[in-house]
Amino acid sequence: MSEPVLQSTITCPECGHKKKETMPTDSCQWFIECESCDTLLKPLPGDCCVFCSYGSVKCPPIQAGNSCHD
Repeated sequence: MSEPVLQSTITCPECGHKKKETMPTDSCQWFIECESCDTLLKPLPGDCCVFCSYGSVKCPPIQAGNSCHD
């Protein structure tokens, strides 16, 4: 099994600001604040975290074929 990608670029749906973030490997990140417009990003319905909703790469548990809700 390959190592998960740990860098994901979050794109704010409100202003389009992009920022590269390092994803945690042992938990989901449910909230992140856009540093440009201060919008609090939350996962979309059906997604486990902000990286799955707004990131260029899904979170490590999803990359591994697991669920974040265990």
